Amino acid sequence: MVDALSRRLVPDELWELVEPLIPEVRERPQGGGRAPADARMVFTATVYVLTSGCAWPWLPPSFGVTVPTAHRWFVRWTEEGLWARIHHAVLDELGGQGLIDWPRAVVDAAHVRAKKRGPMTGPSPVDRGKPGSKLHVLSDATGISAGNTADGEAMIPLVNAIPPIRSRRGPRRRKPAKLHGDKAYNSRERRRWSRDKGIRPRLARKDIESKERLGRHRWVIERSMAWFTGYRRLTLRYERRADTFKAFHALAAALVCFKRLQNTK
Repeated sequence: MVDALSRRLVPDELWELVEPLIPEVRERPQGGGRAPADARMVFTATVYVLTSGCAWPWLPPSFGVTVPTAHRWFVRWTEEGLWARIHHAVLDELGGQGLIDWPRAVVDAAHVRAKKRGPMTGPSPVDRGKPGSKLHVLSDATGISAGNTADGEAMIPLVNAIPPIRSRRGPRRRKPAKLHGDKAYNSRERRRWSRDKGIRPRLARKDIESKERLGRHRWVIERSMAWFTGYRRLTLRYERRADTFKAFHALAAALVCFKRLQNTK
């Protein structure tokens, strides 16, 4: 049963994408030491923590890796930028098959309550000032892709963070043709910035565009947010460190994109 669970969490097709990206284990200068843990077991255990939302000490021993080892490798892989590379690799697979809808992208944000205070946390303006963080998401038209920070401030960094993604034909792409967002993202400066980047802004303007009209395109970002909440580790921020909190989100984004890839086969 455990083997079946492991294969369901990390199927062979996903591991084929992940394995070449795993950093090599550095040898001890003095030599000796224990043999390194199995990388696939560690990765599967990390996916289990993300999916189930369990605390690290409650990681089942049946995954074949101890709790200290799994957590130590997770932190090391986070510091070496593994999760963003996995997400980029899956996006390349989607782009190479023409499954990324470049004509438009959508931005939105959602608040996540924090269990502990730490970097990138702040009082939530919508949750009685309780500490939390904000999840800022940018997706394509199909939905792929500190707590009191204004939504609009994250728009430009989100667009700039789009990696160059492989296309089925032609050069790699890293920007959509149109960008949709609600009224929180609208400003004269952001519209001008978008046009300078060759992106047509479709940002809702107060007393001009109605929710119903622009909602025809923005609903996909709400669905993407729902996909993220399917990973129980993301519904409440347990990590004090900001980089490990972001790491779980990058891994969740990679898994969301991989499921999209599987559904097309």
